[in-house]
Amino acid sequence: MTKLDVITIGRAGVDLYGDQIGGRLEDMGSFSKYIGGSPTNIAAGTARLGLKSALISRVGDEHMGRFIVEELAREGVSTAGIVTDPERLTALVILGIRDEEQFPLIFYRENCADMALCEDDIDPDFVRSARSVVATGTHLSHPRTEAAVLKALKIAREAGLRTALDIDYRPNLWGVAGHGDGESRFVASEKVTEKLLSTLHYFDLIVGTEEEFHIAGGTTDTVAALRRVRAVSGATLVCKRGAAGAVAFEGDIPDSLDAGQTGPGFPIEVFNVLGAGDGFFSGLLKGWLDGEDWPTALKYANACGAFAVSRHGCTPAYPSWAELQFFLERGVVRPDLRNDEALEQIHWSTNRKGDWSSVKTFAFDHRMQLEEMEGYSLEKGGAFKELCLKAALDVSGGQGGYGILCDNRIGRSALHAASGSGLWIGRPTELPGSRPIEFEPELGPDFGGLREWARENVVKLLVFCHPDDDAETRAMQEGRVKALFTAARRNGLEFLLEVIPSKVGPVDDTTTATLIQQFYDAGVYPDWWKLEPFKTEAAWDNAVAAIEANDQHTRGIVVLGLDAPEAELAESFALAAKQPLVKGFAVGRTIFGDAARAWMKGDMSDAEAVTQMAERFAKLCKVWDGARANARLNAA
Repeated sequence: MTKLDVITIGRAGVDLYGDQIGGRLEDMGSFSKYIGGSPTNIAAGTARLGLKSALISRVGDEHMGRFIVEELAREGVSTAGIVTDPERLTALVILGIRDEEQFPLIFYRENCADMALCEDDIDPDFVRSARSVVATGTHLSHPRTEAAVLKALKIAREAGLRTALDIDYRPNLWGVAGHGDGESRFVASEKVTEKLLSTLHYFDLIVGTEEEFHIAGGTTDTVAALRRVRAVSGATLVCKRGAAGAVAFEGDIPDSLDAGQTGPGFPIEVFNVLGAGDGFFSGLLKGWLDGEDWPTALKYANACGAFAVSRHGCTPAYPSWAELQFFLERGVVRPDLRNDEALEQIHWSTNRKGDWSSVKTFAFDHRMQLEEMEGYSLEKGGAFKELCLKAALDVSGGQGGYGILCDNRIGRSALHAASGSGLWIGRPTELPGSRPIEFEPELGPDFGGLREWARENVVKLLVFCHPDDDAETRAMQEGRVKALFTAARRNGLEFLLEVIPSKVGPVDDTTTATLIQQFYDAGVYPDWWKLEPFKTEAAWDNAVAAIEANDQHTRGIVVLGLDAPEAELAESFALAAKQPLVKGFAVGRTIFGDAARAWMKGDMSDAEAVTQMAERFAKLCKVWDGARANARLNAA
């Protein structure tokens, strides 16, 4: 079994975060959906920092349970320890951000799936496959879940693994506060204190806020509480002190908290305190498990906590390792980190989900070309695009690395059917042939229509542009591209920019590279570039250099077909495949043109159309794979 760095145990739920900031929870009009629960957040947070993490928990056999499992997998977290409960629902939390101190929330956890975690769910071999096990306090609140946690801890201790506890005190989850007191962080309880004290000897590291150490130590005198914890545990104690930072104590507790080991803090604006502790713990674990000293581990922890309090949501706010390094090297430029454009670009580009190192794309997002065909109707156009999708699925065979481009105006049924299929899905936004750019009416004048798009749809925009464009045309087009790019990012959608200068004016080896730089200068950072098939290696070198000089984390390039015959495509593929940044192709009419013309007139059956398109798509995929293999061989 692959060696894991950390296994977390406990809560796994879905957070529904109110989108309106500063309002009452009663008045929220929309919510964003994220994974939640401290162990789940920590598993994802440590994975983003490069640790191999896993979660042991339970989820319901329903949509939200599947969401948690799938989202954790996308984050790189092992889900081998998650049990699907056939009888109970996945836990849910509804919460909001009233201000920097108030965060109304309601836990929907009555007999939820993760509270059914039991000893039978703990696989000793799975536990032993990790370097460390992290428990959280909530699962010590019930005999059944406590037994599961203690079993895992005993296995870990016997195997010589490191163990850690996030006290994670939620009074209402221990039954000492009501349902309406979800944001309460401290209610004294001798019963809770007794339970915690009875388990603290299992841990090498114990982390909590001052209030959490108050409940663990049974007193609101923080130093006295820490000393009581020290009396039963030799663990390193890390006490979080809010704006005052955090301190670590390896031995005896001094008279002042200021005498503990500390790491640098970061002067940032507090936007959302929810999930900050889990971000903090993720950074702390990164340093601890990497063998860093406590000041360094606390520096990681404080920085990760700073990210968390600056953004919406818990797990979505946590940094990647590349992002954390960038932040630590550069420092705070503006205190509201969520509005730091450079930082947000790295956050976005280093936390995208999915492996799209290869994207072989069947492009059937064409509208004008179909509408001009003999026999076309809107109904027939939609039906034909369903056949295109079937051909793409037949070729992909459920394997990764395949995609489609499909529109919503004609191809709506195919577009919706593709969702969840595993295909990469690009969706056009421009009115066909428009220059300057005009957009499909469904987007709306403010691009509000993007709010209705499936999250896996990639916003695709084709721009006919040229470095020789007059200043007015260039400014208009760049402004419209920037507006759409910004709207796509705000809606959590990836953005593909396609530029075609050859239809506007003469081109040379620098034309496209110049356009690429112009768009970066305008503040547009596409996740994907879709470029014409260049005639020379120099043109490819220049385009790739322009991209890499501005964005080291771009998804890459797909090369388009422009209705070229197969032989010409094979030649262009051979040249493009030499560039590692080119991830594949997006070809359409070469695949579907003949089938569409015959099918629209009634001269070809559905099955014949699918067969012909699948054969052509598969042939192009084979040509591309061969070109990439030859390029790698020659490079070696």
